[in-house]
Amino acid sequence: MKGPIDWFTGVVRVDPMFAAEEPGRVSGAHVTFEPGARTAWHTHPAGQTLIITSGLGLVQVDGGSLEQVRPGDVVWFPADEKHWHGASATVAMTHIAIQEAINGSAVTWMEKVTDEQYQG
Repeated sequence: MKGPIDWFTGVVRVDPMFAAEEPGRVSGAHVTFEPGARTAWHTHPAGQTLIITSGLGLVQVDGGSLEQVRPGDVVWFPADEKHWHGASATVAMTHIAIQEAINGSAVTWMEKVTDEQYQG
């Protein structure tokens, strides 16, 4: 499915992989970001793990430095840590995203990442 415009900038494809049935809480998706595409700022109530599978990506936590990620990298965002992730400006990036829902919600979406923030 195409990534919703309210949650993403640029062309993003989200392919759900698995979702636990109650009482389980974990879900996973295969997410592909075209060059320049990225998430909006967001948090996860139980944290999020990203496994980079292809391309060149960028990740950033609020107040932190912009970091590059490559295939084989595993990124962990703790519970409620504001962050974003996406592709580099010139190379697409794909990752597997794994997160848990608390009270039925796995993510809280916030404002979009500005071009200035994206460019570091």
